[in-house]
Amino acid sequence: MKPKVYIDGKEGTTGLQIYDRLAARDDIELLLIDEDRRKDADERKKLLNAADLSFLCLPDAAAKEAVAMLENPKSRVIDASTAHRTAGGWAYGFTELSAAHLDHVKKSRFVANPGCHATGFIAAVYPLVAAGMIQKDMPLTVFSLTGYSGGGKKMIAEYEAADKPALYFTPRIYGLNLKHKHLAEMKAVCGLEKAPVFCPVVDDFYKGMAVTTMLPNCMLSGSQTAETVWETLSEHYAGRKLVSVHPFGYEDPMIAAGTMVGSDSLTLIVNGHEDQTIVTALFDNLGKGASGAAVQNMNLMLGFDETAGLTV
Repeated sequence: MKPKVYIDGKEGTTGLQIYDRLAARDDIELLLIDEDRRKDADERKKLLNAADLSFLCLPDAAAKEAVAMLENPKSRVIDASTAHRTAGGWAYGFTELSAAHLDHVKKSRFVANPGCHATGFIAAVYPLVAAGMIQKDMPLTVFSLTGYSGGGKKMIAEYEAADKPALYFTPRIYGLNLKHKHLAEMKAVCGLEKAPVFCPVVDDFYKGMAVTTMLPNCMLSGSQTAETVWETLSEHYAGRKLVSVHPFGYEDPMIAAGTMVGSDSLTLIVNGHEDQTIVTALFDNLGKGASGAAVQNMNLMLGFDETAGLTV
């Protein structure tokens, strides 16, 4: 029997992207809610409990309410919101980080899908912490350039309005209180004692992402260079299907945030020299940064090949 899958919040950006990846598949049964009942709590509860697995593409509070509706102990959940990323009892859905992460996602009833900015930072930093190159009390700095689709329907409408302000055509720094909602998972998942100084920037393109972590080599443990950082990351991600490390030394003089648009993969690019290193994670904020990662986690939870329905 085909597993039943429900998307709670299909009308949102992440939900629509998940639906696009699942609609043509014949190995699952996609449960759909009537459009005029999509906010009907009773109807949603019925589908959440009828499904073998549900995606929650909802605001944090609504995601918590949806989990509270679950009565069927066999119903499993992937939450795309921020609500459960550091919560006890939830697997963190970045399976390339370790064998333990992979096993936890496969076996868990509840999986928290990573945040987009967090994905880029954690992809670069987690292996270096695990290898002992980054100490847990090291102060880190990360710069993240993203397309406006990551801001959801409201931001998309603002950027696509014919009369948008002139400054919307230029990069805009946000999260100026330095308390961005992804910081908690960045710190917790990497096992850091201090949250990084995080500078997110949105620009006038729909999707694509470049997350760059800056590393002064004098602060790394041992005698490290940009090339030894690259070697550590390459070894960590060897054989992974959806995360790869580019050969050392990017051949182009510039890195474009839109390079991985349309892909569900992530590529790490290491640049630098003996004294300084930068690690840039390139991916689609709606792919490995959101919906692609959610479908990858679903595939693993339901026993499918992790790349099924994805663009690698």
